[in-house]
Amino acid sequence: MNKSIQTQLSFMMFLQFFIWGAWFVTLGTFLGSNMSATGGQIAQAFSTQSWGAIIAPFIIGMIADRYFNAEKILGVLHLAGAGLMYLMSQTTDFGTFYPYVLGYMIAYMPTLALVNSVAFNQMKDPAKEFSYIRVWGTIGWIVAGLSISYIFAWDAQEMIASGQLKNTFLLAGGASAILGIFSFFLPATPPRIDKNVKVSVQEILGFDALKLLSDRNFLIFFISSILICIPLAFYYANANPFLVNVGMDNPTGKMTIGQMSEVAFMLLLPYFFKKYGFKMTIMAGMLAWAIRYVFFAFGDAGSLSFMLILGIALHGICYDFFFVSGQIYTNAKAGANVKSAAQGLITLATYGVGMLIGFWVAGKIVETNGDDWQTIWTYPAIFAIVILVLFLFTFKDEKIEYQE
Repeated sequence: MNKSIQTQLSFMMFLQFFIWGAWFVTLGTFLGSNMSATGGQIAQAFSTQSWGAIIAPFIIGMIADRYFNAEKILGVLHLAGAGLMYLMSQTTDFGTFYPYVLGYMIAYMPTLALVNSVAFNQMKDPAKEFSYIRVWGTIGWIVAGLSISYIFAWDAQEMIASGQLKNTFLLAGGASAILGIFSFFLPATPPRIDKNVKVSVQEILGFDALKLLSDRNFLIFFISSILICIPLAFYYANANPFLVNVGMDNPTGKMTIGQMSEVAFMLLLPYFFKKYGFKMTIMAGMLAWAIRYVFFAFGDAGSLSFMLILGIALHGICYDFFFVSGQIYTNAKAGANVKSAAQGLITLATYGVGMLIGFWVAGKIVETNGDDWQTIWTYPAIFAIVILVLFLFTFKDEKIEYQE
């Protein structure tokens, strides 16, 4: 891959995740502070990510893979997203806001697969080249969070009170418009399936991989992947409002420590995986979720603020050791014929079904407990421990080779 194309793809990834990080992290705080949204309504808003994940395979499988170049669909979706972001910034009540955020996530979630398609199409050796491109996405998310806290200070208490968090939608919308236009100049990525070839809904959703569930170990892993999304949803929906509520300065910027730790633990993952195996690796990820929420339950913005920082920093273990190692396990178990279908099935199960359940549960618990954050964070800590114990006693360890 030449340097010009590498630069283009890196910029694409940077903007792709800058957009997401610019508004999604502070969404719960915005809704609670500026729209007086209930815990259930905030959960509804975050659940649009899950609906987008469920609908995305249809957009990719029925349209992108068959009729149009991936980069052109990417451009159209991001331009539509820019318009929806503007409308979200101008909305003052949840009833009007919800259709916009739902429409946005239905447009955005397919772009996660599209940027990968555009990138992979230009690579001779994706195993070696992709990580150098994808890391720019993490950098984009970090830059978005740091900008909100340390450049614009929109998440400061007085700025939140004056309604300045709505500017995060304008920031994301502006970046979305830039990426939308830029996408039309990306290298051509033509449809990979002949439009005359019939593709079933079963193939699009990855249901061809359902036969893997006859393997007891894979079934346990599959169920655990769905269940772990319950404590995961608590973090996505409530971490920023919680940090604002307890008085932490620059909460959005400090939450980027989680993405920084992702990069660090991604480098440690191969060593840990090879030395201790898949079962211990994934259990370390589960344990990290529980420890994180214990830190959140007992930490504060004063003398115990280090507990909050440690809780944020554990994100790298939480995500990499569970989800990335899970992708490696799925890839190894699936075999050549259903690798893509298996990964699609796991994505649908976690970001679709699992997160949908998780956001609903989190919303109910927050509505019931109000600002009693110690009680709220106790629930996901217990969930994570229960899942860990069940996995420990039901999953039989097996040798899985680490494949980069």
